[in-house]
Amino acid sequence: MTVAAEGSPPLRMAGARRNPLLQSEAVQGFALISPTFVYALILLVLPILVVIAHSFWTQNYLTIDHTFTLENYRIALTEPIYRDLLWRSLYISLTVSLLTVALAYPIAYFISFHGGRHKSLWLFLITIPFWTSYLLRVMSWKVILGYNGVLNSGLMGLGIISEPSDALLYNSSAVIITLTHAWATFAILPIFVSLEKVDRTLVEAATDLGDGPLRSFLRVTLPLSAPGVISAALIVMIPTVGDYVTPKLVGGKDGVMIANAIQAQFGKASNWPLGAALSVTTMIIASLMAGATVLVIRALQRLAR
Repeated sequence: MTVAAEGSPPLRMAGARRNPLLQSEAVQGFALISPTFVYALILLVLPILVVIAHSFWTQNYLTIDHTFTLENYRIALTEPIYRDLLWRSLYISLTVSLLTVALAYPIAYFISFHGGRHKSLWLFLITIPFWTSYLLRVMSWKVILGYNGVLNSGLMGLGIISEPSDALLYNSSAVIITLTHAWATFAILPIFVSLEKVDRTLVEAATDLGDGPLRSFLRVTLPLSAPGVISAALIVMIPTVGDYVTPKLVGGKDGVMIANAIQAQFGKASNWPLGAALSVTTMIIASLMAGATVLVIRALQRLAR
């Protein structure tokens, strides 16, 4: 009892001595992290706040009226031209996401399950198109789909058509094709990473229990790779909603998207508040669509089980 009584105070004193050190280390760590965190937060949030603030103002000739108003949002949501452009952008973005994931999954599956020791080589070959500029890749599709382009020349050479078709370029289909090719690699990589994490013993167990290749894929491989599918869909969907270059070069009047209207408001029209309202509206609707996509994919994942 005496030894315990005599030994207890030093233990408490040692603990009391350690706490200030831990506290000081935590304070020092916070002091080192907080400036970087605050700086990054300002860089991310400040432009968004500026855009949101502008959306509640109005343009009065060459000056901006800072009186609070919702008129810009009313125009963005009710004017037929902006409403149609927004829905067209969402349609193109969703279609590109579905096509890109549908084309990327088999490629990622092949590399993961059948690539063997050449997986790195396959991934390297997939990234080769990104050695060139995004603008050059879009322009190459303009050459391929053009009136006298590669596709028309090939179809005429095969005797499928007698004269070049002008329906391949300057429409929403050309935008979808170009964006699908441009974002394919961004969909392949996350799906590949997700497939690499699939436990192969689970696939073998499903086969041993009587599942065929298709049933095993639907019940084991696909549900386990769903996080990669979700990531790929979001990586493609969110940027393509606001794509500006592709509709400008290959879309024509039938492939114009909401980003082109936003650029026109900030540029030629000099109506920054309306452009800001269109930007905020697009961000909100795109976020809701991305959330709905995640819920749908997870629902399908549960049904597959």
